[in-house]
Amino acid sequence: MSGFARHRRSRRVIATFTGFEADLLRSLAGQLVELLRNEAAVPDEHADPLEALFDFSGPTTEPEDPVLARLFPTAYVEDEEAAAEFRRYTEGGLRDGKSKAACRIIDDLEEAGLPDELTEDGLMIDVELVEADAETWMRSFTDIRLALATRLGVEDGDEARWQSLPDDDPRAQAHDIYEWVGYLQETLVAALTR
Repeated sequence: MSGFARHRRSRRVIATFTGFEADLLRSLAGQLVELLRNEAAVPDEHADPLEALFDFSGPTTEPEDPVLARLFPTAYVEDEEAAAEFRRYTEGGLRDGKSKAACRIIDDLEEAGLPDELTEDGLMIDVELVEADAETWMRSFTDIRLALATRLGVEDGDEARWQSLPDDDPRAQAHDIYEWVGYLQETLVAALTR
């Protein structure tokens, strides 16, 4: 995969993925959606829209899962009451937005031809994104990378640690995926700024 680029004529952002790469991205986005929606902080999709605007019954404590705690950090470290209030008013909507962004990746890949089950070798998936969708992908890449980094324990300056792992170590393979998503994000940012 060569990453994202700006199409000269249409000005859309384009990328070509192998079937395996597209399926891996769909899986990562799907796991993020599952994590985000697996707690009570998710807004009720069937609630009356007006009622939902005035429903501030969100969580008031930091999530126990380290990934969720990283995705939704405490806003006011010095003031527990203010932090609880801020979280109660914002976390449900933030979760919903992050979940929708990850679903956009899944939908775009499937609309581009990624089948429900990958059975064909040599399948190539061409994705063409308008700028707003490309920005949504970029935000979701950030969330996916934060989730991977948290689960793996990635820290600044620990490249030697990852390079010292044998190729068949599952942690090295997961770190390679983390790096790959970072590469995709970098090329997407570059394409959007052209």
